[in-house]
Amino acid sequence: MGYLDGFLVTIKQHRLFGGQRITKQYSGGRVNKKSVAKGLVGDEKAPKPERLHGRHVLNRYEDGMEKCIGCELCAGVCPAKCIYVRGADNDAINPTSPGERFGFVYEINYLRCIHCDLCVEACPTEAITETKLFEFSFTNRQDAIYTKNELLVDDQGKPQQMPWEDWREGEDLLTSGWMRATAPSGNADFEGIEGWSGELGHGVRTGEPAQETRDK
Repeated sequence: MGYLDGFLVTIKQHRLFGGQRITKQYSGGRVNKKSVAKGLVGDEKAPKPERLHGRHVLNRYEDGMEKCIGCELCAGVCPAKCIYVRGADNDAINPTSPGERFGFVYEINYLRCIHCDLCVEACPTEAITETKLFEFSFTNRQDAIYTKNELLVDDQGKPQQMPWEDWREGEDLLTSGWMRATAPSGNADFEGIEGWSGELGHGVRTGEPAQETRDK
């Protein structure tokens, strides 16, 4: 019945049956039988794991400075070649990031991105992470290329929300729940040091405990 259900949706959208030429609001499409079995109603989203690979964000420190230092490691490690980064020297009086350089240009082409998260693995400053948002689509190719202005979190640490993105309540919280898989691996230099620092934003994520505490 799957094919017939699809044809039925198409027929209902035809203007002879009162349909619109352009769907202006997401209607949920077919009522998914699996969703009904899980107790979901309409187009309600299924619960997502904490480490879902979704749409990226560029994070800030708690003082508002950008974490990206323009090192281009994320672009270098990307297997799909979807990231373009260009660094620039910081203004000595009004720096953008704590380092000598910052990400002057940052673009991600989501027509190529495979959400492998290797960019997150490679980033030395936790600048780029992925949100829990995966429901976003585009009507033109230009919208699929996210620039730094669209990727950078706002002054409250929340992701920018584009018109073609289907954000729901709570999806803009803890956007860096997925971090690098690398670990100190027993190095004594990391003893007593937290694995990650806090970050700017609504629902600030506390640093992971020190190695000897975490391994107990």
